[in-house]
Amino acid sequence: MDKSKIPFRQIHLDFHTSEKIEGVCADFDAEKFARTLEEAHVDSITLFSCCHHGMLYYDSKKYPQMVHPHLVHRDLLREQAEACHRHNIQVNLYTTIRWNKPAADAHPEWVCIDENGALQDYKGKGFFEAGFYKNLCVNTGYRDFLKDQFSEVLSSIPAEGVWYDAAFVTECCCPACQKKMRKLGMNPAEKEDRKKFALMTYYDMVEDLTAFAKSFNPDFRVCYNKGHVGYLDKPVLKDYSYFSFESLPGADWGYLDFPVSAKYMRNFGNECLGLTSRFHTEWGDFHAYRNRAAMEYEVFSMLANGCKCTIGDQMDYWGELNPFMYRQIGEVYASVEEKEPWCEGAVPVTEIGVFTAEEFYATGKAGEIPGSSEGAARMLMELSQQFDFIDSESDFDRYTLLILPDVIPVDECFARKLRKYIAGGGRVICTFESGLDRDKTGFMVPELEAVYLGTAPYSPDFISPREHLAEGLASSEHVMYDCGTYVKAGEKAVFVQDAVRPVFNRTYEHFCSHLHSPSSREAAYPAVIETENTAYFIHPIFRTYQTSAPHWYKILFRNELKRLLPLPLVQHDGPSGVITNLLEQKEQNRLILHVLYYIPEKKCSKLEIVEDIVPIYNLKVALRCEGKVKSVKCVPSQNEIEFRREGKTIIFNIPKIEGHQMCAVELDNN
Repeated sequence: MDKSKIPFRQIHLDFHTSEKIEGVCADFDAEKFARTLEEAHVDSITLFSCCHHGMLYYDSKKYPQMVHPHLVHRDLLREQAEACHRHNIQVNLYTTIRWNKPAADAHPEWVCIDENGALQDYKGKGFFEAGFYKNLCVNTGYRDFLKDQFSEVLSSIPAEGVWYDAAFVTECCCPACQKKMRKLGMNPAEKEDRKKFALMTYYDMVEDLTAFAKSFNPDFRVCYNKGHVGYLDKPVLKDYSYFSFESLPGADWGYLDFPVSAKYMRNFGNECLGLTSRFHTEWGDFHAYRNRAAMEYEVFSMLANGCKCTIGDQMDYWGELNPFMYRQIGEVYASVEEKEPWCEGAVPVTEIGVFTAEEFYATGKAGEIPGSSEGAARMLMELSQQFDFIDSESDFDRYTLLILPDVIPVDECFARKLRKYIAGGGRVICTFESGLDRDKTGFMVPELEAVYLGTAPYSPDFISPREHLAEGLASSEHVMYDCGTYVKAGEKAVFVQDAVRPVFNRTYEHFCSHLHSPSSREAAYPAVIETENTAYFIHPIFRTYQTSAPHWYKILFRNELKRLLPLPLVQHDGPSGVITNLLEQKEQNRLILHVLYYIPEKKCSKLEIVEDIVPIYNLKVALRCEGKVKSVKCVPSQNEIEFRREGKTIIFNIPKIEGHQMCAVELDNN
């Protein structure tokens, strides 16, 4: 077992088990448990010490009354951990932070209180609804209790890491929090002060609990889970040993949450892991099975984004792992194991930086990534662009093009960086209210050559695209659904695409047909303003694309990208569902191109389903690569692919893509 590297193939094993269930782990066999994991190619597992029900799963001497009353194997955790180590499987020790039902019931003074004076419920379900969702406040005596209880585990159970769950950022108005806030000169009655203090509490908790864990073993890897990792976590990056992105597509997250999170957090130096599950929907979906194609898509997407892999599960209460599902996990993880040599140490190769809206609108909650971020990710992925999410403190010079999607305000410091970047030849696209100051009085980047006048007087309005923006579009008006800004073009603009006004705005006094009014065929104000290095769209094109995906929005944006980024890193002739990710293994002197083609379908109202794998044959790829290329191979099969050079690109055909295919481009620096 190489403990110097974070494993690629992990299981996160839930075991939230009601104290009213009898015969818990009656059928548990430690060797069978570990052997099942080993045969499924698992090399790391997170095991429970204390669950959200407040039950312990080890022979506690400090808190024997907390051990699950019907746990047949009283020292279950130790048996699991020791058996896993015998089979060369690393162990992370799990405990819950914010949710512990017996603690909340016995100590209501430890429960977070909302601004209305009520005990806080994370799910908002009310006092008599099922669940263990009362948030516990870590500014009360609960924190000392948590550490004392977990210390017994950390000091006695063999493991490589610590996993803190339910580490939410939570506003609290309990007496302890109010006292601390007032001591800091903050007003508990003010929403903004409560939000600020909630973050301060989270940062203090993370720093404290990491130091606490490492006091038992300085080599412990420590991770926190609160449903989302993003911009708000920057102040405590040093306290995370790695980032894990809980992102179950069947629940709150959907299929865009993971790439948005990964493409931002992978820039901060820590290793990253994706976390999906074996469930059809979400945690605790007992006896439900993830479609094989969906599991492949989610796991291989992790590799393609430069991340390692975790699949979530919950052991059946009688103590066995589901044999059918672990056969499937084993087949998927066997493929991951084969691919690892071309994934180890691979770093993404990108040329577009997209500013994350989380810097300005972050909630830190699962499934609440702003729509403009997800819309930008969806559009760029469909266009095969190689991009990162970044923030205003990032190094802009790493990128050829920067995109400010819809809602990115700019202050003086941010503006200076953008203006310097543009002056050095960098290219910028802004949309809608991006580029405005926080008060929305004017643009902070005069190089956009857009003068802000307010909100557009007509909505919807229309674009009848001209010249380069017309490529691939009908010679006609195209509706722009959501209201844009009202601007005029500066004197140095090199191209202006006008918006066409409707005959009138739809009101009860004048309307036409079922929806919006038709075009008046009269130009009204600029819709797109271009300079040599910049472009400004008045409409929130990314938010609208995430909401309703008008094809012409993507084509308009693609045509603008062609002007500002005429030779992208990766191009292909396949359908828009083909996703490409380019990475580099510097030590091996090669590029790794990941190509994925899975088809999420809206077969039901609640979630997207991936069920079938439809092969693609002879996908033509153009890869910008100016160095000398020795070979192109499909990996891990090592089958060579013929390629030819055309200027700065190499052209090759991938014979077959059946869900996921990797290609290694071997370089020659001599």
